Amino acid sequence: MAEIISILNQKGGCGKTTTAVNLSAALALLGKKVLVIDMDPQANATTAFGVQKNEENSVYRVLTGEQTMDQAIVPTEISGLDVLPSHISLSGAEVELSKDIGFPFILKESVDGLLDDYDYVLLDVPPSLGILTINSLVAADSVIIPIQAEFYALEGMADLLDAMNLVESRLKSPSPIKGILITLYDSRTRLGRDVYRNVKQYFGDREYIFKTTIPRNVKLAEAPSHGKPCIIYDEECIGTEAYNDLAKEFLSLSNDLEDNK
Repeated sequence: MAEIISILNQKGGCGKTTTAVNLSAALALLGKKVLVIDMDPQANATTAFGVQKNEENSVYRVLTGEQTMDQAIVPTEISGLDVLPSHISLSGAEVELSKDIGFPFILKESVDGLLDDYDYVLLDVPPSLGILTINSLVAADSVIIPIQAEFYALEGMADLLDAMNLVESRLKSPSPIKGILITLYDSRTRLGRDVYRNVKQYFGDREYIFKTTIPRNVKLAEAPSHGKPCIIYDEECIGTEAYNDLAKEFLSLSNDLEDNK
């Protein structure tokens, strides 16, 4: 039975897509069967896997009932890693889905039939707190929150946590935080160290903060333009090393590390 994880933060530029793409690739290379669902109309995760953006196979058609999820899923070049592509048409889905009384549960109902086919399903969630994000929270078993190591890192975090609590209380669908991930981190700078300390103080002992941090790395930024996860684009860069470490830490949290330590 797959574990479904939403990668979520309403702030843009914090590394949600980079994490969805590279964590999923690292997990697949460790022998796990992984599906990435691109819930962002910008479709950056789709592009990062080298998958063509079109309406023929898209999460939009799945959510609107025009296509089943297994029909829309596309394999990537990495064995064991599939993607459900997105398309700009998804930007109009919020209006269409809101007409359905059961709109918060559409994604959950769509993915339920595939849970035996994967170990993990990662949702790349758009930087907003709208209907697509609500669907992603309802479908998810847990949440990873990437937080950029910059001055406004925690701005809006209260709103995000309030939205998560609202989904849990109103829709009876808890999505506990699996981990807080510090991204674009540079331990050599005072700002980076201050943000790391502030995040620890903000969350205290209530939530898990990954020991692995994701550094600023030009290869992580370059890889999507080549249609490849960074761990395929450059197997030896520090970005690849960080996501490989994150995948192992992630599996240890899920008690699923097996012989991949």
